[in-house]
Amino acid sequence: MNFLVPLPVVMPLFGAALTLMMAGKPRAQRTVSLTVLTATLLVSCALLYFSTTDAPLVVAVGGWSAPLGIVLIADQLAALMLVVSSAVTLCVLVYSIGQGMADGHEETPLSVYHPTYLVLTAGVTNAFLAGDLFNLYVGFEILLVASYVLLTIGGTENRIRAGSTYVVVSLLSSVIFLTAIGLIYGATGTLNLAQLVERLDALPDGLRLILQGMLLLAFGIKAAVFPLSSWLPDSYPTAPAPVTAVFAGLLTKVGVYAIIRTETLLFPGGRAAAVLLILGLLTMVIGILGAVAQSDIKRLLSFTLVSHIGYLLFGVGLTTQLGLSSAIFYVVHHITIQTTLFLAAGLIEKRGGSTALDKLGGLAKLSPVLAILFLIPALNLAGIPPFSGFIGKLGLVQAGVADGGVLPWLLVAGGILTSLLTLYAVARVWNLAFWRTPPKSVPSGSSSLLPPLMVAPTMALVLLGVGLTVVAGPLFEVGDQAASSLMERSYYVQAVFGGGAP
Repeated sequence: MNFLVPLPVVMPLFGAALTLMMAGKPRAQRTVSLTVLTATLLVSCALLYFSTTDAPLVVAVGGWSAPLGIVLIADQLAALMLVVSSAVTLCVLVYSIGQGMADGHEETPLSVYHPTYLVLTAGVTNAFLAGDLFNLYVGFEILLVASYVLLTIGGTENRIRAGSTYVVVSLLSSVIFLTAIGLIYGATGTLNLAQLVERLDALPDGLRLILQGMLLLAFGIKAAVFPLSSWLPDSYPTAPAPVTAVFAGLLTKVGVYAIIRTETLLFPGGRAAAVLLILGLLTMVIGILGAVAQSDIKRLLSFTLVSHIGYLLFGVGLTTQLGLSSAIFYVVHHITIQTTLFLAAGLIEKRGGSTALDKLGGLAKLSPVLAILFLIPALNLAGIPPFSGFIGKLGLVQAGVADGGVLPWLLVAGGILTSLLTLYAVARVWNLAFWRTPPKSVPSGSSSLLPPLMVAPTMALVLLGVGLTVVAGPLFEVGDQAASSLMERSYYVQAVFGGGAP
């Protein structure tokens, strides 16, 4: 089944070419995009099944075997990330189609939207499957170039300003990443991840620490880790709701994925564990304090996005199997829930005319469906039992307590505090936007009903978030297997080289 591995990258790129040739034919573009993303989701599910029941699936592109050629690897972690990212991108695409129809743009949409969206998907999937550092860099650049276009789509002043900040920060992280790649190649003579396992271990400790620090700096910017996160709350809220949702759900998680992959495979042993734990604590606490201070739903959610990246660093920084498996579970949870909340914010803006809390009210009475679509993922994000957010945080707390160190205990306290403040932040949104008497600016009547094609994908993601609770046991088992494989580096190396010497 190795032939399936390149398909999550190839199909979106092929679809992007087709939709680009179909400029001016919106129905054809929509059909191609939906077909491609549905097929990508099905292939990703197959890759998860085969990687879980057997060894990782490996493909040498063009027949050039590792370490000379480009290698794509679908192990349990990569396949799991492919499944959740494919599900999210498909739902967001349906939502964006519904929004376009509701806004009257179905006949004259921006022809570049569908090709760019599919290119973004290809960049994300390529980053997850990359078996060498340079291909990982290529994946980042593909998704970042596409994200520049999507972020500034429409060309408004606010979007251009926010996009400029995003471009500058992203280029800085890319330069740091590319510099680190050059130094690693100069020191080891290879960029293949499996081959780097042995060659990096042979380098002096000081040089390894410098290389590790540069990669962490580059990925930390991409993942919006404090103090490298100030760009995110200013960039994401200005974009259209579907764009903001897919950015919030996926782009920062690609950075987190890169941290997990490189820290476990290339730099094991916990040399940067203390740094990751400290950064995780600061990201959690400072991010959620920023959320509490916001009066706009999109900005509030942007700060909660930053804050909950800290939980992921918590799990990685513990360098234990339980911590890593809990972080993997939490990544799946957070991608789903954060995307859902941003789609719900788009529905709130559609129904109430704004996302500013002082201009909203009474939405629970005016639109009960919208109230449910916001309330369930909000409670899930806050970690209320029995939702998946509670299960993921409980796993991280157990891992921190089992470690017994001072820093892990501080992270446990910080995680509980962050969860309580998250509950306060979303309760404040609920109270102001849904419960209080609506101001005159909030429209009422049948003309303000929500578009079904925007409600349906949001509801699908709400159900997926609830489903994570139902399948928490099997999902944690997959995460535990993935964590075990990540910590046993020979598993990855043997998959790439077939048991031969690198």
